[in-house]
This record gives sequence, C-alpha cells and structure tokens, in this order.
Amino acid sequence: MPGIGVDRLGAAADALARSGVDLLRLENLDTDLRPPEVALAATRAAIDDDASNSYLPFRGRRALREAAARHVSRLSSVSYDPVRQCVITSGGLNGCLATLLALLDPGDEVLVTDPTYAGMANRVRLAGGVPVFLPFFWTGGRWALEIDDLRRAITPRTRAMFLMSPSMPSGAVLDRAEWNAVVELCVEEDLWLVYDAAMERILFDGTERLHPAGLPDMAERTVVVGSASKELRMIGWRVGWVVGPAEIVADVGQVHIGDGLVAPGISQPGVAAALDAEDADAELRRAVEEWQRRRDVLLDELADLPVRCPSGGWSLLLDCGELGMTGEEASERLLERSRIAATPMTGWGIVNGPQFLRFVYSNEPVERLRGIGRRIRAALD
Repeated sequence: MPGIGVDRLGAAADALARSGVDLLRLENLDTDLRPPEVALAATRAAIDDDASNSYLPFRGRRALREAAARHVSRLSSVSYDPVRQCVITSGGLNGCLATLLALLDPGDEVLVTDPTYAGMANRVRLAGGVPVFLPFFWTGGRWALEIDDLRRAITPRTRAMFLMSPSMPSGAVLDRAEWNAVVELCVEEDLWLVYDAAMERILFDGTERLHPAGLPDMAERTVVVGSASKELRMIGWRVGWVVGPAEIVADVGQVHIGDGLVAPGISQPGVAAALDAEDADAELRRAVEEWQRRRDVLLDELADLPVRCPSGGWSLLLDCGELGMTGEEASERLLERSRIAATPMTGWGIVNGPQFLRFVYSNEPVERLRGIGRRIRAALD
C-alpha cells in the first residue's frame, strides 16, 4: 500500500516547529476552529461518569446512536432505526474499513474517484478489494466526472462505489446529473454505495447538497458513514457512525467488535450533545463561512497559478505539472525555502496524483494566509 505522505511531512514540520521555526501548517486535515461548547461540557462531565469508562455497549451508547440516526434521517429524508440501523465506530474511517470488510470478498472491485484520499483506497486494499480509480476532470471551473467513464469502469467484479462529496482532497462535489448516473448504475448492476459523509455540509458558493440515500431506490443499497471530526471539529474524539440497511449494519457491528471494538466512552456523550444541540446548524454555518473565507484568500493569493477551486471541504489542489515539476518537488521547495508545509498527492490518484500538491486552509487563519502567494512563488521560482 502506498503511504499517505501526510505522516512524513507532518513529522518534518513538527521537527522544524520544535526548533522554533514559524511554519504555515497546510499539510494535514486539522482545524483551529473549536468544537461546539456543548460537546466540550459533555465530555468534561463524561470523564467523571463511571459508565463512560467501559467497553459496553459495543455498538455505541444508546443516546449517541439515536442522535446519529436522527442526524442521517434528517439529511437524507430516510427514516432509520437507531437500534437496528446504526452502529457507532472509532472514527469515520474506522467505519469505512468496517463497512468494506463486511461487504467485500477478496478480489472484489470498488470504484473510487481520482484523486481520492490514499487512506480510503488503502482501506479497500486492506479489506481484500481492488480500488478502481475513476478520474475527475477539471472543466468549466469545477471538478467533474465523465459519465461514460463511470459506466465503462463497471465489470463483473464490481461490488461497490466508495464516494465522498465533497471529495477529499479535491473538494469536488457531485452534481445532480452525476448522482443520477451513480444511482442508475448502482440499481442496474446491483452495487452497494459506501457514502463517506464526513464533509457533506461543508459546501461553498451556494452549491446544492444532495444525499444519495434519499434518491430513488438507494436507501436499501447505501451505507452512510459519518464522522464527528470535520463538521463538528471533534478530530481527537475518534467517533463515527455507520447508518444503513439493517442486515449490513449488523455485519458492520460484528466487524467493528473485531477491529475497533468500541468508540471511546468519554467521547460519545460530547458527540451526541453536538449532534442534538439547538444551534447546531447555525454553528456549522458560521464554521463553513470561515472556511470559505480562508479558501477565498488562498485562491486570491494564487490567482495566476494553476490552482483548482474546491466547491467544498478543507483543501484545494495546485497542478505543479503545469509548473514543470512534481508535487513532491514543490513540497520540498516550499518547506525548505518558504517554511510552508503542504502534502504532495503521490499515491492519491493515477490521472490526478503525483503532479498535484494539496493545501489545507482549515487550520490557518486569514491573517496568516495573507502573503502566502509571494512565498509560494519565491519557493517555486
């Protein structure tokens, strides 16, 4: 399995930071925006609650399962039973792996977008599957899927599509025509859709949000994997949820006992409180507005460079191939010459991979991002 690059670059940046170097940290999906206050209060209380210091219940505490099921039901317009159709996992990506392990037999093919987070493709491999990369194309100022390519990618070995919207690292958001094509093929070919919903509401510029489970004939074949890490900014809590048809969620619960066992007990009350908070939507809206401001500053700073504007999410890509270098080369120059940490996309795609460099704008405030264009141009000559 290819490495994800973030670990290596993060270690190098940490070493420089410990030596007193002031860095722009754009390499990792972190954010400096605080989690909801209700989540912090509930977590503090859970530390003193003996029930939180337990392996049980394995499928997650009842209050959190109810909150997660309500959350997914509200966004998808599909009614989910928290007892039979929801299991709590040790983070969203742990939920993705448990779902893939429950769905795949060795050699099954899984469609993923290109680029996609290398850790997602690696989880397909860990589950015995074969990731089949479906390229995004940059056209008309947005990342788009070619529908004919999607259809040609289906083979007798195809078992599932593993999609995220907004996709990471590109920030691509599937539009209605693209989702309709996904639905048509899933129904025609009897495929599962594993939907990574970690950033589904982090959308910019009025982009339409569509939930695939709510589309015709998709509730019975869509597994929704959610996470507290992005929209709730609760990265260190390591809590996710899997919601979907009862029979596959039961299997996911069994896999999770053998893999992650249980999400942290002291984390679960805080996530439940955040999902159920009265001002949850307004608080997320304020966070999205701030992330969009940071994205816009970065786009303005890089206006004359081959940058790809994301429609959502926490990161954007620079096409270093158009500048005559790889993402690896650009990353090394930025770190050494301009003290900017940004991750190359080697291993994150085939068509859209080594030539790209990712900038995460969610963890640096606007005032620190201003002037980054000059520093990048100086480093890249």
